[in-house]
Amino acid sequence: MTQRSQTAMPTPALNFDPALLLRAQGVRVAFFDVDGVLTDGGLYFTESGETIKRFCTLDGHGLKMLRKAGITPAVITGRDSAPLRTRLKALGIEHVRYGTEDKAPAAQEILTQLGLDWSQAAHIGDDWPDMAVMRLAAFACAPSNAHIEVKAIADYVTQREGGHGAAREFCDLLVVASGRYAELLHGHLA
Repeated sequence: MTQRSQTAMPTPALNFDPALLLRAQGVRVAFFDVDGVLTDGGLYFTESGETIKRFCTLDGHGLKMLRKAGITPAVITGRDSAPLRTRLKALGIEHVRYGTEDKAPAAQEILTQLGLDWSQAAHIGDDWPDMAVMRLAAFACAPSNAHIEVKAIADYVTQREGGHGAAREFCDLLVVASGRYAELLHGHLA
């Protein structure tokens, strides 16, 4: 068995099409839908009627890496629940709009708050309520199991499904486009 070099940093294994990276290069805020993107889209109810959700830890780490790359993660969702609030708080997501189906005005409000514009925004969504934001954003993404109309307008469709790493794939793409991916990866290898 060979010993890995402790001094030489490996070349990242992840890569994306250069034209895609150019399109995503100026992104400074990434908007996320929840159901179907950060979760698998299923709604689970306990016997008492409480909603529970399943979140992917890979996606959570991706959201943290976005912040380290200088990209603000923001969440706009049509639902609101205690589990969702708990998860977003644990991830340190500060810009959240709950219970809104009209997502474009909510996204505009966040952009204004951050002093950014649509040319600096990306969005990942899976269904019709996400389409207005996707059309306005500089970069649009959809999970592989998104509705066909959403995938048709996306700049990139992930290989992973919502709730199973699609958000992480979106985050990785944005971090690579920011030019910070190798640096952040090497920080974890040191």
